[in-house]
Order: sequence, then C-alpha cells, then structure tokens
Amino acid sequence: MLKNKVGLIVGLSNEYSIAYKTAVQCHSAGATLALSCQKQLASRAIPLAEKVQGTLYECDAIDATSVDEMIKQIKEKFGKLDFIIHSVAFAPKDCLSGRFLDTSYADFALTMNTSCFSFIYLAKVASEIMQDGGSIVTMTYYGSQKVIPNYNIMGVAKAALEASVRYAALDLGIKKIRVNAISAGPIKTLAASGIGGFSKMLHWVEKNSIMKENVSGTDVGDSAVYLVSDMSKNVTGQTLFVDSGYSVVGMKLEE
Repeated sequence: MLKNKVGLIVGLSNEYSIAYKTAVQCHSAGATLALSCQKQLASRAIPLAEKVQGTLYECDAIDATSVDEMIKQIKEKFGKLDFIIHSVAFAPKDCLSGRFLDTSYADFALTMNTSCFSFIYLAKVASEIMQDGGSIVTMTYYGSQKVIPNYNIMGVAKAALEASVRYAALDLGIKKIRVNAISAGPIKTLAASGIGGFSKMLHWVEKNSIMKENVSGTDVGDSAVYLVSDMSKNVTGQTLFVDSGYSVVGMKLEE
C-alpha cells in the first residue's frame, strides 16, 4: 500500500510507543521512512529505526530551528515527503491527577506547545516538500470530547489538536494534502502510565467496550497505513476512532 512513498514519523521514543508501532506497520506496507526522536532518547531510538530500515533524525519538536533543520535534511536526502505522522504529546505528571483547575500557566503553555503547536508548525514546514499531495496524521484521544478522570489538561490540548486538524485540512486541501487524526483507546505505553487510574481504565474498556478488548499500537499503525495510503484519498479533516467501541459506550470509572 505504501510502496514508493516516503514518510516522516515524529515522536519515536521506545518499543512500546505508538510512533514505533506505526513505523513497523508503515515499513511492512513498503514505505521508506524518516523518523525523529529527542536527542536524549537517541540511544533507545537508533536500534528501533534500524529495525524498520529508517533514517533517524534528532529533533526537538517544539524548537522551530530544530524542525526546520530536520526538514531541510530530509529534502536533501529524499527530495520529498508523501506522508507525515505526528505522535508527540506531553503534560507534566502532576497535571494528570487531581483538579484540572489547579493547572499552572507554565504547565498549560508547555502542554499546549508540545501537544498541539508542534503539530501545527510541523504541518506548515513539512507540507512545503510534499509536492505531489499526500497525508498528515496526528494522534488524539477521546478525552478531547468527554471528561476522562485525570486526563485534565491533556484533554484540552487534544481538543485544540483536533480543531487544528480541521483548519490545517482547509489550508492544505488546495495542495491535495489530507489532514486527519486517529483517536485511539487507552494503550499501554510509558507515557500513558503517568495518568492516574490508567490501569483501571484499561480494565473498564476490556470489560465494557463493544469489542470487549483493548486496542494495541499495531491496531493504530494499521489505521495510520490506511490514512496515509491512496485508499483514503478523499478523507480529510476527520478524526478516526480506533478504540474497540469504547467511545460509543461511554465510560464511568467507578463502575
């Protein structure tokens, strides 16, 4: 499905990350991959990039100069990009429990910059080397639309991210670049483990979702392959739910 396509996956961190699981599925579908990670995570990311025969770049997703340099290097090596997968989000651990209203301005700004603006800027810069159209995908979560206990400021950031997807889709549609989001159910990643009550959330989904199971990073990767392939050529500005029916049923953690 992705033969002869060059893709950039941003946010590689470890073997459990959605970015890596997505990279595996894109590689299996025939894509040539560029991947990025934070400098401090390079020692973990290098062997993962090698497994998918990808070219790894050290990049700080919230540093415009760093992003500009990465895109410049990608253009020099590959000449173009056909798709981009943005899998970057962060909120201080203290913000993922307790009261949402206790979020400080500094923590709010950091969370929004990392989880939302990094997508906006990447889409702006990287789309400049997508000469033949293509696809941009980011990762969101149901906490953007409904209150999920302890998700707090990250839910607000994901809501902003989903709105950004729609506006970016409008801006880039003239270039035949599609922009979409994947809303995955709770997945066992190192980042997710910082959310208060996360294990209880996994148990609830497995018991109460329509499919009676949790989704995996591989499931998300398969959906990403569809969205960055030509099979989704008329799908843009959308959020695709990959959550075993969890968002349809709704959720109450006390059950």
